[in-house]
Amino acid sequence: MQNKIRITKIFKFETGHALYGYDGLCKNIHGHSFKLAVTVIGKPVEDIKNPKNGMVVDFSILKQIIENEIIIPFDHSTILNIKSPHVEIANELEKRGHKIIRVDYQPTCELMIQDFAEKIKKQLPKNIKLFSLKLKETDTSYAEWFSSDN
Repeated sequence: MQNKIRITKIFKFETGHALYGYDGLCKNIHGHSFKLAVTVIGKPVEDIKNPKNGMVVDFSILKQIIENEIIIPFDHSTILNIKSPHVEIANELEKRGHKIIRVDYQPTCELMIQDFAEKIKKQLPKNIKLFSLKLKETDTSYAEWFSSDN
């Protein structure tokens, strides 16, 4: 019987956002070089005939999921809350050819990571579970999400 193993892959993307109603500088549209660490857990494949033998999940499969769900949509985009007056800014920027992500939450690191967790969980193979996410907004600031907490 094999033990469960956690594997992690790190991704990078550039995204802008603005925090409507915030009482500091982040109320302005600004950007970050985000780093997302995705950790999944499962048992390694035990079939010597399987090309994925010994793997929890092929890193390329994990990469494809994160690319499709997070990197492609969010990289070099601006995330704005459609429940705020930022909807007007979003419409104007989009008319001018900018890549806009409209969300129904305040686009903080904390709420973005929750959104990412839901998107990723839906795409993982059935025998693999999302264990945790770590979203670094800056070198010194990050949010973490753990399945055990949710």
